[in-house]
Amino acid sequence: MEYDKVTSITVKQFEEEQNERHLPVFDVRKESEFLSEHVVDAHNTPLDYINDHLASFPGNTFFIHCAGGYRSMIAASILKSRGIHNLINVEGGFNAIKETDIAVTNYVCPSTL
Repeated sequence: MEYDKVTSITVKQFEEEQNERHLPVFDVRKESEFLSEHVVDAHNTPLDYINDHLASFPGNTFFIHCAGGYRSMIAASILKSRGIHNLINVEGGFNAIKETDIAVTNYVCPSTL
């Protein structure tokens, strides 16, 4: 039996990588979560609709995250099963990303959207 694994990095490694290479970032949280606050220049591809947007993912390496890490691992598994292997999961998700110096948009209360 053959196994595959998801490559994951810490937010500190993510911050270093973004400072050096600025790879595409895909946020798999719900649209309302994304609109409330997200990594600057990130693409929103909600987990619920990931199969509808397979063509949106680039052929080169990219990062994927959610709020805390659970949904992005599910998304990564789906993408890998569809032949997309060039992804790197960000451990801790957006909650951890916010604790770094990575640029995020200004917070907008979801009830005002």
